[in-house]
Amino acid sequence: MAMAELSAPKTTSTFLNSSSRLRLSSKLHLSNHFRHLLLPPLHTAPNSKISCSVSQNSQAPVAVQENGLVKTKKECYGVFCLTYDLKAEEQTKSWKKLINIAVSGAAGMISNHLLFKLASGAVFGPDQPIALKLLGSERSIQALEGVAMELEDSLFPLLREVDIGTDPYEIFQDVEWAILIGAKPRGPGMERADLLDINGQIFAEQGKALNKVASPDVKVLVVGNPCNTNALICLKNAPNIPAKNFHALTRLDENRAKCQLALKAGVFYDKVSNMTIWGNHSTTQVPDFLNAKINGVPVKEVITDHKWLEEGFTESVQKRGGLLIQKWGRSSAASTAVSIVDAIKSLVTPTPEGDWFSTGVYTDGNPYGIEEGLVFSMPCRSKGDGDYELVKDVEIDDYLRNRIAKSEAELLAEKRCVAHLTGEGIAYCDLGPVDTMLPGEV
Repeated sequence: MAMAELSAPKTTSTFLNSSSRLRLSSKLHLSNHFRHLLLPPLHTAPNSKISCSVSQNSQAPVAVQENGLVKTKKECYGVFCLTYDLKAEEQTKSWKKLINIAVSGAAGMISNHLLFKLASGAVFGPDQPIALKLLGSERSIQALEGVAMELEDSLFPLLREVDIGTDPYEIFQDVEWAILIGAKPRGPGMERADLLDINGQIFAEQGKALNKVASPDVKVLVVGNPCNTNALICLKNAPNIPAKNFHALTRLDENRAKCQLALKAGVFYDKVSNMTIWGNHSTTQVPDFLNAKINGVPVKEVITDHKWLEEGFTESVQKRGGLLIQKWGRSSAASTAVSIVDAIKSLVTPTPEGDWFSTGVYTDGNPYGIEEGLVFSMPCRSKGDGDYELVKDVEIDDYLRNRIAKSEAELLAEKRCVAHLTGEGIAYCDLGPVDTMLPGEV
């Protein structure tokens, strides 16, 4: 997963296929200084020119002076260098109002699969123009420029703007959706408590940025792990945004569970419905076979090997990512991107009658007796307006209740471990000796 770093701001804006103009970076460097100057939107005089030059034999910055301004860039990439005055065209009347979507960790592998799905209209629909706001680190800024170049070359008509940068307070400006992928991966020898603290600081800062500059009803999907507790940290640092607008991604776990049930039952996976992942995105997660259905029939009536359901099924879901890495040496970037698409579409598309989906959401007011103040994966339905409601008509037996309680206890321990980041006092960690990170995420 791509690393997200909090570093000095550097933002480049480019408007793709705009009906008005494509413009240069909103932040330009003054020659021989590290001070940034925020420029107003460019309005070119009839005879003015915006140009850029790159030395053929050197990668050193090249300064260009136009109308008294000195601009410095390492390299120029198409619309990153030039401002074009385009003849205004009539806005497509069938299109919806443009929405702003921020993606952190935008130079990483997951984003490399996700961004093109977003730009194609596969997520928000064929009549929804979008602006992509891509957040990276100082050392990934050139890779972000490369991503923007590929988006340019793909000629997506719905992609109207692309901004790239390293400052969340700029990238998150007015965004309606924030997909937070960037996080530090857990390396060899790193304790879970250390990972919680390091990534927690990233998501605390991003929560503050969203709180200050994003749309007040922004929907936030946290992908960077440990995603449940990172989502909790983010929402606690964004008090002006409704807590229920924050989600932790557990859709990949749901998709994997559906696949395993379909394989065992000998059916195609679209026959599996009402699949719930309860709890944390860790080995304490609870794939719920009690309420799931195959062709509308309860799973336990279709799959009579109940020992496999209680043992092998859960293990197969948990170990799927690790097995994938063994097979081809890399993590599940593509299927993670697909699950992000599925998670968003579940919120912007009405849930089919009688079905539901899984997402990690705030537990306040939940009907299941789960401790409040956590981000916990639970079954949800949506009317397709970006909002959701918790499903009340679910069965919870003693087996399921005991499994849910273990995941609940783990999330409470993680919450205590990051109390210094959520404004809830002094942190202390009692995570226990068992490593519950999912295989494939270490």
